[in-house]
Amino acid sequence: MALSKDELKAAILEKAEKSPKAQLYIKDFYACDPETKPRDMKNVANDLVKEGKLMFWSSGSTTMYALKSRIKNEEGAEGI
Repeated sequence: MALSKDELKAAILEKAEKSPKAQLYIKDFYACDPETKPRDMKNVANDLVKEGKLMFWSSGSTTMYALKSRIKNEEGAEGI
């Protein structure tokens, strides 16, 4: 059974905090709940961006997700 939206948000935030990489692709979050469809996963991650818990980070060619605190601490910048 797929996780509820709130459980999925918590799992995504935990993954973003504990990952060795500061920036994560949306596909990195798929492991949080393999039963959640990719589109639903992206919608939940985008909701976290709207809530200010995650932010978009761009390398110029691709867009990734990151915690604001990790970008500031590890990259020395505020992000986008």
